Amino acid sequence: MIETDVVIIGAGAAGLLCAIEAGKRGRRVVVLDHARKPAEKIRISGGGRCNFTNLRTSPQNYLSQNPHFCMSALARYTPHDFIALVEKHNIAYHEKTAGQLFCDHSSQQIINMLLEECRQAGVKIQLNAEIQQVTKPDESFHVGDYRCQSLVVACGGLSIPKMGATNLGYRIARDFGLSIMPTQPALVPFTLSEAQLAVWQPLAGVSLQANVKCGKQQFQEGLLFTHRGLSGPAILQISSYWQPGSGLDINLAPGHDAAAELIRAKAANQSAVSVLTTMLPKRLAQQLAGNTRLAATPDRQLAQLGEAVNRWHIVPNGTEGYRTAEVTLGGVDTNELSSKTLEARKVANLYFIGEVLDVTGHLGGYNFQWAWASGYVAGQYA
Repeated sequence: MIETDVVIIGAGAAGLLCAIEAGKRGRRVVVLDHARKPAEKIRISGGGRCNFTNLRTSPQNYLSQNPHFCMSALARYTPHDFIALVEKHNIAYHEKTAGQLFCDHSSQQIINMLLEECRQAGVKIQLNAEIQQVTKPDESFHVGDYRCQSLVVACGGLSIPKMGATNLGYRIARDFGLSIMPTQPALVPFTLSEAQLAVWQPLAGVSLQANVKCGKQQFQEGLLFTHRGLSGPAILQISSYWQPGSGLDINLAPGHDAAAELIRAKAANQSAVSVLTTMLPKRLAQQLAGNTRLAATPDRQLAQLGEAVNRWHIVPNGTEGYRTAEVTLGGVDTNELSSKTLEARKVANLYFIGEVLDVTGHLGGYNFQWAWASGYVAGQYA
């Protein structure tokens, strides 16, 4: 077998940054990935421009059964640390909305930056590497053709299987006696039932700003009607908090009291559509109001129409699943790891980083920041 110090499984965001940091320490590092190209999720992210971090990153932007776990890593490698790396490589970037940073040109620039840093740190990257099993017959790990002192699992979750996502990280964790928190698709569009689609599918392509609430959590961002259901940033965000069978309360016109505005306009003998069009896209206003004439409609019915605008209650049929989910909710139980080093408590020199862990960020660059931070931390110890 080929002797090396560190093997990292996964040539994605977390794995590559970890490799760079470990390599800087003089460690002999090999990164293994079954894909033909490295960092494919970076390539497609942000519409091809990579939303590589968020200036507003805080532990409150992450979901985990142990919400305190991410705090240490996020404090030790901040968005400004990654920005410094981006600026070192003269990559132009801009802030889009709410602290989200994107490349001006192409996400490939971030990939090239990471690969160049790996080259400078002496990291070896082996692609098309099929890994069936990891063993530890002695003090060393055996991974394919390699024997190493430290093993870092950075092979992600189950999202976007067409890009090669597998359950390898979870299998390795289980093989070494670590527990897994239940997983489900997150940052994912909702699907609607056939009966619901009969009503709402004609609105496919309509988008608007909305406040979407599920339980105690709510987000006010864009909402998009699709041929299959509902999407857009607000929907993707709330999907991480949704459980099958639970409903959503959606305010389609934040900042408006639709019922009050409808009742006030009654004296002018306007149509309900003309009033709703001042606060909603025309197709949506027509769908909700139909031929309602304000003068002929009791205030009680106008209040109900206003309620349909400001508190539309709908129970999604499901989600589009891992096929389109941006991330996986759940994963390796963080109670199994040291938050300081990301090393498994039960198995010396075994580390888990990135999406494979039960740490899931909001939409908007937060998951990349977790990848960078967790990769950096493990790279100091592996």
